[in-house]
Amino acid sequence: MKRRLALAALGLAALAALAATLPSAARLGRAGAPGAPDRGMVAGGGVGGVGGGGGGDVPVAAVARRDFVHLVPAEGNLRAVRSTAVLVPAAAPGSFRLAWLAPDGSRVRAGEVVARFDPTDIEKALADAEGDLATSRLKAGKQRATDLAEIYKLERDAAMARIELEQAKRFQKKDTLIFSRNDIIESGIDEELAAQKEQHARRVQASRRELQRADVGVLGVDIRQAELKIRQAREGLRALQVRAPNDGVLILKRDQRLEVPHVGDQVWTGSTLAEVPEPAAMEAEVYVLEADAGGLAAGRPATVAVESAPGVEHAARIARVDALAKPRLRGSPVQFFAVTLQLDRTDPRVMKPGQRVQATLRLAERRDALVVPRQAVFQRDGHDVVYRRRAGGGFDAVPVTLGPADLATTVLDSGVAAGDLLALRDPTGAGRSTGAAAGAAGAAAAAPRVPRIGPPPAEVGLP
Repeated sequence: MKRRLALAALGLAALAALAATLPSAARLGRAGAPGAPDRGMVAGGGVGGVGGGGGGDVPVAAVARRDFVHLVPAEGNLRAVRSTAVLVPAAAPGSFRLAWLAPDGSRVRAGEVVARFDPTDIEKALADAEGDLATSRLKAGKQRATDLAEIYKLERDAAMARIELEQAKRFQKKDTLIFSRNDIIESGIDEELAAQKEQHARRVQASRRELQRADVGVLGVDIRQAELKIRQAREGLRALQVRAPNDGVLILKRDQRLEVPHVGDQVWTGSTLAEVPEPAAMEAEVYVLEADAGGLAAGRPATVAVESAPGVEHAARIARVDALAKPRLRGSPVQFFAVTLQLDRTDPRVMKPGQRVQATLRLAERRDALVVPRQAVFQRDGHDVVYRRRAGGGFDAVPVTLGPADLATTVLDSGVAAGDLLALRDPTGAGRSTGAAAGAAGAAAAAPRVPRIGPPPAEVGLP
């Protein structure tokens, strides 16, 4: 019991000593905290409210006249202005199987072989087509012989019917003195039957000839199909090697999983296998956060630095800006504007397609501008105002016109003069800083995470 009372007394004494040091620490924090405004802008504290009313200490910043430049960082990759696609040959329909492929990123010359395909499937298709052609030709010969034999038989039947008709006409029984009436009638019937038999044989022969032409046409279709397959297979065998269309760097095409083709993969006719960009002219595609895209427009200057060659900046200019912001990663809520930067000069020794780059975009620029911290601008009754300190104390609300701004500062086009002291906190406590939210978000994003040393507060206590 006595030991606990002694420890409690020691704790109370430590708390009292800590409380005695708090005012000086607070004053030190207001004067030199890491998150305080720039020393050149912050003029110190002022006392008083709007109209001279008393209030707590209000930090102020002086309006500075200087050049303002809005710089926005971006990152992306280099790509060629012009590139030629390397396609899977369209000589044979279907698919090819890769047997060899040049390495991704290798330099190639025009006419150099960059891919070879396995001939096994095409050779098998050629053998099958040749077999089909031989079979179709044999079938056509057999059908032609059968049809000719049938036509010859029908021709013979028609000739026999013609002979019978001539015999019936020559030996027709018409004399009523010699032949009976029945003989005369039978002779007429025989003559008419012979004529009908000849006509029937001629009609059947004509039909058979038409049928023969149809059979030969059907078999001819099979023969032409087999010949077409043979021709395609032979063209496919001649197209088993793919050559580079021009000098450049071979960039293999990636699929939805960002994987490049490999040996043994099956690729389809007419699909894009790779690209050969021309390294003489390069451009950069970079991505700008949607929140930083104010003032993003074609024609603005920029600088580009290749990550593999740090310290060397290349002049560029914004050529194109996408109309809509899109996420770079599927499922990510963060959206970016894709920006194409046109380089003033391409250095083929340093720049290659696909290399990562860091870019700095100059989105706004003012010479001899009035610049203040964003925390000095407030919203009052739907208007932008600043609180300017009077010479005798207190603050006056002054409407201002805003110019370009970045995450930390903004340009004031009217309403203040250089040297004016503006409140960084609303003296009335009613307004809301237009730059407070953005400044807090930027500070939170930029502030490094400080590791906590020692056990959590809950674990510290008296024994």
